[in-house]
Amino acid sequence: MAEEETVLEVPTVIPRVFYMALLAIGVAFYFIWSALFNAWTDLAVYTISALLIGFGLVGTLLYTILGKQATEE
Repeated sequence: MAEEETVLEVPTVIPRVFYMALLAIGVAFYFIWSALFNAWTDLAVYTISALLIGFGLVGTLLYTILGKQATEE
């Protein structure tokens, strides 16, 4: 007999909070690291911050749009 697959649906709030945390961590990392080590123009700090902030922004926007579409239906 064929068994039906059960799909666990995660509420959109959990990933949205995760991506918002990535965004906040990226901004905090840039300012804290730069203030502690006076490295305002360090390429490594830019790289880490850009990755965290970029993933945070994209993820937050995607899950916000997904949440709005789910409430409209």
